[in-house]
Amino acid sequence: MLSPFKADLHIHTVLSPCGDLEMSPTAIVDRALARGLDMIAISDHNTTRQVKVAQRVGKARGLFVLGGVEVTSQEEAHCLCFFETDDQLDQMQAFLDAHLPPIPNDEDRFGYQLIVDENEEIVGEEPYHLLNAIDVDIDGLYDEVHRIGGLFVPAHINKGTTSLTSQLGFVPPDLRADGLEINRFTTRDEMVKKFAYLKRFNFITDSDAHFIDNVGDVYNVIHMEHRSFAEFAKALRGEDGRWIDTMAFRQK
Repeated sequence: MLSPFKADLHIHTVLSPCGDLEMSPTAIVDRALARGLDMIAISDHNTTRQVKVAQRVGKARGLFVLGGVEVTSQEEAHCLCFFETDDQLDQMQAFLDAHLPPIPNDEDRFGYQLIVDENEEIVGEEPYHLLNAIDVDIDGLYDEVHRIGGLFVPAHINKGTTSLTSQLGFVPPDLRADGLEINRFTTRDEMVKKFAYLKRFNFITDSDAHFIDNVGDVYNVIHMEHRSFAEFAKALRGEDGRWIDTMAFRQK
């Protein structure tokens, strides 16, 4: 039997240089629960190193935290990548470490890139600027994510910057992806009306929160049996009756 689960699958922590210093995993989990969310994903820029802490905090508080990362491809298009296991996250981190250019972060210009623990204590810092593009294109990124066993979803494809449409002028008709993300400023129907060939994809919509008050402002309602990576994958692909409602947050 399917049940509805509210999910915001694009949230940044203090590890993203553009993430506010209040965006610790503990604060994010608490805010998500206060907003009535059942599921979130941590999607920092070009790093997975804050995911496991968030998952531990979420598990202790009854919130399912999906492991993710927002990768900047060689085209400078942002892409969400989701993973099920610690080993997959580690493999993705090794890939990112190998392909992110070693350009030191400028904290005064871009902000801090902090790793914190469950008690909000600083335990590390990323030295290289995480907003840079990796040296792998969209197709190569898709191949690596799928080699590892993850899901690949180009982010906020309607956005005027750092998206497929901003960087390429359109979403490639032969794009390989497990789904597409849009932001609050459009709907799936509007995107399909503009690009009819996108009807083959299912969509998600998320807050892309960088500040604590924005967590859960935008969310999906995912209809699935229970909260898990496998069930989310089925919903994203429209399998076995699972489906994703991206309009629910507009109707509250």
